[in-house]
Amino acid sequence: MIATSVSSTGAATGHRNAMLAAHVAAVLFGLTGIFGALIHADASIITFGRATFAFIALGFVAGLKGTRLLDALTLRNLPVIGLTGTLLAAHWVTFFIAVKVGGVAVATLGFASFPAFIALIDLLLYRERIGLREGVLLLMVTAGLVLVVPSFDLLDSGTVGLLWGLGSGLSFALLAVANRRRTSGMKALQVAFWQNVVVAVLMVPFVFSHLPQTSLRADDWVNLVLLGVFCTGLSQFLFVKSLDGLQARTAGMIIALEPVYAIACAWWLFGEQPSLCMGAGAALVVLATVLAARRKASAH
Repeated sequence: MIATSVSSTGAATGHRNAMLAAHVAAVLFGLTGIFGALIHADASIITFGRATFAFIALGFVAGLKGTRLLDALTLRNLPVIGLTGTLLAAHWVTFFIAVKVGGVAVATLGFASFPAFIALIDLLLYRERIGLREGVLLLMVTAGLVLVVPSFDLLDSGTVGLLWGLGSGLSFALLAVANRRRTSGMKALQVAFWQNVVVAVLMVPFVFSHLPQTSLRADDWVNLVLLGVFCTGLSQFLFVKSLDGLQARTAGMIIALEPVYAIACAWWLFGEQPSLCMGAGAALVVLATVLAARRKASAH
């Protein structure tokens, strides 16, 4: 009886800790757009700083865990690392441009369309049929995005920001599909480290081009460190850690709340109060993302 009670208490504590880790990870993911708005720099510089501080942090973690990072650099893995790193760079650059142009809420909601793009990519590349459920999810995302920016005027910053956000969602969807096909012998920490190295290397020419016109302040450097270490390295670690005590379906649905946290933070910090239409569109996009996460977990 005592042993059963102790076991139940331990299981409940583990579940609570896993839930907390997942929600903290979602908040950190949501804060990515906030830091992007706070840092007074070009999207390429923000991406370079994020990737650089992220791979430094991941390298430190790899050293503590005894993970040999160089073991991943085989002739078979190099093309995969190069491709996924390039897609990650495209995803981050387009997302930060969306933040600068359209604001945190619009950029985050545009990015949240990635499950719809994954379904379309599976249809086009792998001839996987879109069933009734996937079709409904695509319609929900489309309707949600229409409500977010109803004007569709290319001279309107909100519309342009949404288009960049959709580009961020598309590049992330391609990254997710490419990561599915990655070499099974590579550990997640190795993949994350080398992807960030590739991103940093790709951004170097753009950084040298834009840096002379940019004067980074002390708080910009602090925000870059926070973005790379916490919103990239720590958030990924917490999400993986949450899977120790949660079903993938539950963790995925929590992470799908990222736009909610991002919009709430932007409203609080920058006064980006969402309109009624934007709120309704955000609800549709988030609901579709949650349902997509639930379906993906069930499928696997």
